[in-house]
Amino acid sequence: MVDNGTSGPQVRGQIWRDGEPVDGFELAKVSDCIDDPSTMIWADLVDPSHETLSALADELDLNRWAVEDALAASERVKATGYAHHTFITVYAVAFDGAAAAPDSELDVEFAENALKVQRISMFLVGNALITVRLTAGRDAADDRSAVFDMDDVVARWDEIGGLERGVGSLLHGLLDVVVDGHFEAVQQLDDAIEDLESMLFDDSTGSRSLQRRTYLLRKNLVALRRVVLPMREVVSLIQRRRDALGSSDRLDAEFTDLYDHVLRATEWTESLRDMVTTVFETNLSLQDARLNTVMKKLTGWAAIIAVPTAITGFYGQNVPFPGFEHTAGFVTSVVLLLTAMVVLYVLFKRRDWL
Repeated sequence: MVDNGTSGPQVRGQIWRDGEPVDGFELAKVSDCIDDPSTMIWADLVDPSHETLSALADELDLNRWAVEDALAASERVKATGYAHHTFITVYAVAFDGAAAAPDSELDVEFAENALKVQRISMFLVGNALITVRLTAGRDAADDRSAVFDMDDVVARWDEIGGLERGVGSLLHGLLDVVVDGHFEAVQQLDDAIEDLESMLFDDSTGSRSLQRRTYLLRKNLVALRRVVLPMREVVSLIQRRRDALGSSDRLDAEFTDLYDHVLRATEWTESLRDMVTTVFETNLSLQDARLNTVMKKLTGWAAIIAVPTAITGFYGQNVPFPGFEHTAGFVTSVVLLLTAMVVLYVLFKRRDWL
């Protein structure tokens, strides 16, 4: 593997001949080796300029719209088959589970930094895999380039030991690492939602904090869903165009297994969306129940106070009443007040109104 080691745009790659790595790599050699059936090429361009990628596109006869998509500020997950090559866009993700811990401080940064993504564009042309990754223009304090480590992909390629099976093995290894990242992010989101569920019945947790956390988790889940769900179509198109991979049916089992992983990640993501919705609705229901309990208690105490108020109000009229100007009348009034309050309290308590 060779890295140009310069700041700014970086080019890294490897050429294999008869399954063995060839020393030295230059981007200009890609077009020379692309028609050699005994070779296989991988080139990784990090933050390439438009001129650099356009020049490579002219050499390899890449679709100019695909080149524009690879350099666009944002692009959806997709796979497009052209006459001479296949263009694929996927997103690597990483979720900061610590930011979603119940005892962490809740702030706006949770929504912004908990889920990180990095776009990876791929050109599959002949026996070459060209990857384009964009990391420039991001805040230096937010190292999103760490979301996807190409060294993990290189290690995966070394593990499978199937480089002689064609460029499709390179593509499978890269997508496998990406999907594994999706699984890890979904797992961490699942753990965060379970923590959220345990907080529902914790009286020490404020309702506002719980609502805020639910909203932020749902926001991150929606962002994850946008990059996970379309992966089904991506792997499906690759399976349909497996002849273009130069490996025919030799990688069918691997891509079928990858498609199964994608489906599991998709189904898991969908179930998490239902869980977040359930948590949100349950929280609202609990708030309504608490409000009803408070209103029930307030109504009960109001009734207890209302009866003595009626008695004292009645005897406070400017007319003589039984026991007027006598101690017995005052005692009778007090006894009536206490008796009415005790009777009402017992009745409300039995009905769980207090």
